[in-house]
Amino acid sequence: MTLLLGSADLTGLVSRAEVIGAVRTALIDLAEGRAEQPAPVAFPGAGTTQFLPMAATSHRLGLSAVKVMSDAPDNRGAGLPTQRSTVLLLDARTGECLAVLDGEVGTRTRTAAASAVATDALARTDARVLGLVGAGRLAIEHVHALREVRALDTVHVWSRSPATLRAFHHAVGDLVEVVEAPDPRHVVEAADIVCTLTPARLPVVHGRWFRPGQHINAVGAPPRPDHREIDSAGMARANVVVDSTPTQLLKSGEALLSIAEGATTTETFGRELGAVLARSAPGRATPQEVTLFNSVGIALQDLAYAALATERARTAGIGINTRSAYGTSARLPAYATAVRNLAPEAAR
Repeated sequence: MTLLLGSADLTGLVSRAEVIGAVRTALIDLAEGRAEQPAPVAFPGAGTTQFLPMAATSHRLGLSAVKVMSDAPDNRGAGLPTQRSTVLLLDARTGECLAVLDGEVGTRTRTAAASAVATDALARTDARVLGLVGAGRLAIEHVHALREVRALDTVHVWSRSPATLRAFHHAVGDLVEVVEAPDPRHVVEAADIVCTLTPARLPVVHGRWFRPGQHINAVGAPPRPDHREIDSAGMARANVVVDSTPTQLLKSGEALLSIAEGATTTETFGRELGAVLARSAPGRATPQEVTLFNSVGIALQDLAYAALATERARTAGIGINTRSAYGTSARLPAYATAVRNLAPEAAR
């Protein structure tokens, strides 16, 4: 039986703390060999649209996931989303499709959760001021997620759009003090933790602005090797940690362009966040060091979210069930138990 879950079904279904815990566990599993995460390969659609099939397997959960993401920059001119995605959650042994999830809510939630996991591992414990380059829905989600791991009291934010800034104020103004910045440089210079959340092709943040002791989450650039938010000087200056080295070296403009310009090497992008969490690789070395999490997004994060959301939806009777002609997996109860066992770690 396949469960169909749309954005309305998924909104608010799983707590941010649960997703953060599940993403943390998944990344440790990747570092310790309990998960598989091959690098994705993009293929062209029509016009400038590209499709990126992303796949992963969690041996802990007995699940696989395939996410098909489209990156369609021409949609912006028509007022349509530039990125859309769908996630298939599969039984890793039988191949049964357990659920089909619209990717919008899950992508936003797991992306901010990964930033929160990286921030918790790498940012100074006394970090209180957040800086956001970009103020859209992903920025709003980052405020919520990062407040799970740091006691943030002030957010400096920049956006080109006054309407987006107004929506940002409305969404989080009761939680933190919001300071509108005139440009990205002011954001970086004011913040302890910086998140870049724009679909930039050319750098909007420069390494010469970084302050000692900062942590940066580079999040927003599309999965294209010619797009980046942070310049080569920034990548060279920071202690870089990544979600997946093979994926970074295939589709991250921050990585590929800084390597091409001679500012970094492939070794710069060889330290994965899961290894830092598992304590098999170092994290922040000194209070004055600049740390940077280069986040391209991986299917294992989507799997972690989809597993939680699917189990929660089945328990609550949410979504549409469709009966498969191939029968229902007998392993569903075992999968459900494994997902529920993530809850204690999620609440840490």
